Amino acid sequence: MKNENRWLQRLQNLNSAFKRLEAACDQDDYNDLEIAGLVQTYEFTFELCWKTLKDKLIFEGYDVNSPREVVKKAFEMTLIEDVGQWLEALESRNLFSHTYDNEIAKEATTLIKDKLEPMLRTCLNKLNELAKTA
Repeated sequence: MKNENRWLQRLQNLNSAFKRLEAACDQDDYNDLEIAGLVQTYEFTFELCWKTLKDKLIFEGYDVNSPREVVKKAFEMTLIEDVGQWLEALESRNLFSHTYDNEIAKEATTLIKDKLEPMLRTCLNKLNELAKTA
């Protein structure tokens, strides 16, 4: 019962974090501080998402530890759709640490808005559907 509560509790936090990410992605233009905020919001939302997946997988009886293990098993269990995109998202964390560079900041903003936020939304929708039957 404790593991079930953990993934469901984390899912509630993920829903809240995702609302912030959605709001941050709704803007058309960003100043430097807003870009930093968008990137930071994405980073903690992504972190919370893979940890929610981990807790769900542990609840289902799987032994997963690293983000990469979680992503691969989540794909096998159809909790996520595009394992390649998720693995790229794991790698993009290095890119985001360099958002002080204007070109990298623009690239990060586009990547988050066009690919990563929709990827997280799809996963969140799946987890919310599963929570209804938990």
